[in-house]
Amino acid sequence: MSVVVYAPASTANVSVGFDSLGAALSPIDGRLLGDRVMVEAAEGDDVVIENVGDFAHKLPADPKQNILYDCYHYFAKQYAEQVGKPLACVKMTLEKNLPIGSGLGSSACSVVAALEGLNAFVDTPFDKEQMLIMMGELEGQISGSVHYDNVAPCYLGGMQLMLQQEGATSQAIPHFEDWYWIVAYPGINISTAQARSILPAQYRRQDTLEFGRNLAGFVHASYSKQPELAATLLKDNIIAEPYRAALIPGFDEVRSFAAQSGALASGISGSGPTIFIVTPVLEQAQRTKSWLEQHFIQNEDGFCHVCKIDEQGTRVTGTSL
Repeated sequence: MSVVVYAPASTANVSVGFDSLGAALSPIDGRLLGDRVMVEAAEGDDVVIENVGDFAHKLPADPKQNILYDCYHYFAKQYAEQVGKPLACVKMTLEKNLPIGSGLGSSACSVVAALEGLNAFVDTPFDKEQMLIMMGELEGQISGSVHYDNVAPCYLGGMQLMLQQEGATSQAIPHFEDWYWIVAYPGINISTAQARSILPAQYRRQDTLEFGRNLAGFVHASYSKQPELAATLLKDNIIAEPYRAALIPGFDEVRSFAAQSGALASGISGSGPTIFIVTPVLEQAQRTKSWLEQHFIQNEDGFCHVCKIDEQGTRVTGTSL
């Protein structure tokens, strides 16, 4: 018996919603922008870990340092408490398709795919809300604090607003289905800890008020189907982008290009260095992709995709990689 689960990449913050908004991404050409995990029966005293995929060589050689090792033992503890029996030994194969420290929810992808794979393997004893909380807690152990703005869209799909209330960790908000999200990863890494350390410890009152207005306005515009208003508010000139821009070579040029080309918006995906540009015109999206490939991507690890919002989120895709 085996099961394969795919978890899509995500863009956290979405500029306007620092730590409060996130969206799952799906390339329009059908490529998988995310991680896959296969869980299969195995014999032994401990979980067996294997890594494959484009970025497998970036993962720790020691299986006990692998994120899947933590996922297995965390899930086993929860399973024993919920079901009342030990979790069988399994082999877990991680197809690592996302670079670490890319700003596309790489660790969230691995955590979500692994935990959902284990849950599916043992006939889903945990519901979605239970799973989401478990995913957030485990992701928090890695990043240093619990944030759901990658985990929630990766798991549930769509654009998610973080509520973190009992029984309502996050909820989907409407998104503009004709928007194309061009995401470009330049090939360098920025750790979440590094990107957080550069932020101010305190913000001025008027800045927090402006942040609240922009986020509330964007959510309202999304529900009331006002794309022009939503695009105007899809920005961060307050919380993170003014500080993190310095960590991303060529970011100012990207912003200038986006503005001159008539894009609706542009910004930093998560902690960076991946950036996104939004346009409702496919031809413009393709031209933007070509420009980014020539002027923003720095090495062979970099890539660029024209995406739509992935409405499915994490899903079982079969029984073999």
